[in-house]
Amino acid sequence: MKTIIILYCLAISAFSVSAQVKLKAGDKAPDFSGQDQDGNQVTLKQYTGKKVILYFYPKDNTPGCTAEACNLRDNKDLLAKEGYEVIGVSTDDQTSHKDFKAKYSLPFPLIADTDKSINQKYGVWVEKERDGKKVWGTARTTFIIDEKGTINEVIDKVETKDHASQILKL
Repeated sequence: MKTIIILYCLAISAFSVSAQVKLKAGDKAPDFSGQDQDGNQVTLKQYTGKKVILYFYPKDNTPGCTAEACNLRDNKDLLAKEGYEVIGVSTDDQTSHKDFKAKYSLPFPLIADTDKSINQKYGVWVEKERDGKKVWGTARTTFIIDEKGTINEVIDKVETKDHASQILKL
């Protein structure tokens, strides 16, 4: 019985490690399917032929996440001129996203990843430390994806107040 428990634990830990593989430039961006703030189904496949800024953020209506979203909103025309479409993803629900999008007039979809499946596919659902306690949450990360669905850049040191400039410098 001990052997079975040990093997089970090893299998679970091997799965956990593989589920958290860190994506990098040159990797194929995993397709995903999720609902946006209005209940519309959004997939990466829908954006084939377009450049995508896929940004993961921890929580609607928090200072850093609001600064990041508003910076992308304020630079919408510059990003569009370079051919980028923006998609935001967090684990908040559709109602929270709908309110966040309306409050700040965000011109891009916000996907409600309440089951964390998209976060996990992209390796951004991570263990963090907050107030001395370990918790799981979204690592603020942006993936720049080309027209063929390949990741060109991964930005994990996001400058929330000037995120668009950070992207445009690439």
